[in-house]
Amino acid sequence: MKAMNIGRNEAGQRLDKYLAKVLAEAPKSFLYKMLRKKNITLNGKKASGSEILKEQDEVKFFLSDETFEKFSRKEFCRTRQNLDIIFENEDVLLINKPAGVLSQRQDAKEESMVEQMISYLLDTQAISQKQLRTFRPGICNRLDRNTSGLLIAGKTLPALQQLSDLIRNRSVHKYYLCLVKGVLKEKQSIRGFLKKDNNRNIVRIYPSQVEDAVFIETVYEPLGNNGAVTLCKVLLVTGRAHQIRSHLSSIGHPIIGDTKYGNVTVNQQFRQKYRLKRQLLHAWNLEFPDMETDELKIGGKSFFAPLPDDFAKILRGENLPEESMINGGKEKKRRAQ
Repeated sequence: MKAMNIGRNEAGQRLDKYLAKVLAEAPKSFLYKMLRKKNITLNGKKASGSEILKEQDEVKFFLSDETFEKFSRKEFCRTRQNLDIIFENEDVLLINKPAGVLSQRQDAKEESMVEQMISYLLDTQAISQKQLRTFRPGICNRLDRNTSGLLIAGKTLPALQQLSDLIRNRSVHKYYLCLVKGVLKEKQSIRGFLKKDNNRNIVRIYPSQVEDAVFIETVYEPLGNNGAVTLCKVLLVTGRAHQIRSHLSSIGHPIIGDTKYGNVTVNQQFRQKYRLKRQLLHAWNLEFPDMETDELKIGGKSFFAPLPDDFAKILRGENLPEESMINGGKEKKRRAQ
């Protein structure tokens, strides 16, 4: 018999969801059968699986060691990690993702920022292998593989839930820096409808509603141009796949280096001049709202991720504002908050 006490990272979920994490390899039919036969109990009583778990609840497994190990979630295999951590407390982790790395892996063969983050938390003893059986820290926002910048991660279940709610409610302001083709001179809010082609992994932008399309809004602010390209600060009002890249391309100002939505000729010029192999899009700044109950200790704070070297080098080469000049250098002062 094994007994497990429910802690902070397990409370608030249904019992059957919890069991599916503990015995991750077991079919659902097996779990419900064990509940019916009282081989799995909650606080010493028969349970259906629909109960909402609370801290200090006790789940008992009257299973053989062989059965328990057969169906248990396998131990997490650590990976190499060298995280650029912008901010960390007991609940929240903000990471500056490099270009070329997935935010979350698409299959078991490829590592992502999630695996690096969990390995870091294991190394720093912020979480244990035992705790990983029932809870996995996660990332709340996704960046494309070749987009760099700030990722928001929750180290605890309450943090993941609260951060996800803030993002879903558009309470977190997410600003990006990008270099685009052509000259833009005025701040603009652009709206449209985005439709995804899952087979080709691309999206299309429409001026009015079409079937299966979703509303999007993007605000861009030019920070400087050299007559050929413009450095922009972009506020992502809605957060959809490829939104900034496709939306700016739809108005004739694709991001430099973007092979899906960009200009082939301009991309070739930057590849030859700077050996650029990815889109110049960087998740630069996160602004969190003031919160009445600031349990995560990030309310009202603003965080910045320094530009990658390749992006900064190209700005210098194109005589455009470097990061130290953007917003009068305010980002350096505010990052320390």
